[in-house]
Amino acid sequence: MQSIWLSGAEWLAVLRVGLGLWWLESWRHKDKRDWFAGGGIRWAAGIAKEHRWSFVRLGFDRIVGPRPRLMAYVVAYAELALGLGLVAGFLTPIALVAGLLLNLIYLVLMIHDWAEQGQNLMMALISLVTLFAMGWQSWSVDAALGLFG
Repeated sequence: MQSIWLSGAEWLAVLRVGLGLWWLESWRHKDKRDWFAGGGIRWAAGIAKEHRWSFVRLGFDRIVGPRPRLMAYVVAYAELALGLGLVAGFLTPIALVAGLLLNLIYLVLMIHDWAEQGQNLMMALISLVTLFAMGWQSWSVDAALGLFG
């Protein structure tokens, strides 16, 4: 593989770090007081309640609805953990899969609003490329520790 300026593994590291910074921005821009008081979950509940697919409504009502405070913390701190893990390149394949799952959950929830899809589609694509191209081979804690071959 030929590339300009950096090696292929280093370009993948740039992509990985950029994705990590994107997750950190998702964490940073949240109004934490409102989010942890249930604002984000209330918003999502309204979307789920009107969703065209019954399995989304049912899943939300059974999994998220009874635990709004816990789920608010899970989502927010998952974004923080994903961002830190991807920027540092620590447990990178796990972070990439977890981030891909968060993006896919959001894509399914917001399936009717294509204006909301661009960010999540791009994040999911970057996750897939970085995962299958093993984007932890350069500039990562994983590489320094010899994790994930």
